[in-house]
Amino acid sequence: MALRTIVLEGDSCLTKVCRPVTAFNGRLHQLLDDMAETLADANGAGLAAPQVGILRRVCLVLDEANECYLELVNPEIIKTEGKQSGLEGCLSVPGKFAVVERPNIVRVRAQDRDGNWFEAEAQGLTARAFCHEIEHLDGHLFVEHVDHFLTEDEIEEYLKEHGEE
Repeated sequence: MALRTIVLEGDSCLTKVCRPVTAFNGRLHQLLDDMAETLADANGAGLAAPQVGILRRVCLVLDEANECYLELVNPEIIKTEGKQSGLEGCLSVPGKFAVVERPNIVRVRAQDRDGNWFEAEAQGLTARAFCHEIEHLDGHLFVEHVDHFLTEDEIEEYLKEHGEE
C-alpha cells in the first residue's frame, strides 16, 4: 500500500465524469488499498478516485460504526429518504466547511473489488458521505451546494449546538 496525493480544488480531474470500472484486477485492488491508507492518514469520512487523480468510478466511505471503509465500485444511488443538514467539508477543499442539506437515508448499489454487486443502506454521516463521494465521480464538489462557508467561530458554535464538540 502507498499514500497517494490528494488532488485539490482547481485541478481539472475533479470536474470530469469518471469512467466505469470494467477490470476487477490487481490494479483495482491496489488502488482501493492505497485509497484506504490515504483516507485513514487524512482522517476523512470518504474518498473518491478522482481525488487521487484517477478517473474511475471508485470511492470509499466510512461505515456507520466508524470501523471500516465500504468499497464502492461503479456505485449508484438507488433510493433516498428524508432530509438532513450537517457540517460538511472535503479533503480536496481543505479548510472550508459549510452546512449542506442531503438525504437522511441513502441506499446505494455498487460492486465490490471482485465485481460482485451488492446494496448498502445508511443514514446520517454515512448517507451524507455516499452522496458526497458519488458526486465526485460525476465531477462535482460539495462547494456547489454552498452559498456561505463557515468561519472558525461559526464552526465552533455549530459543534456546540449539535453536541459534536
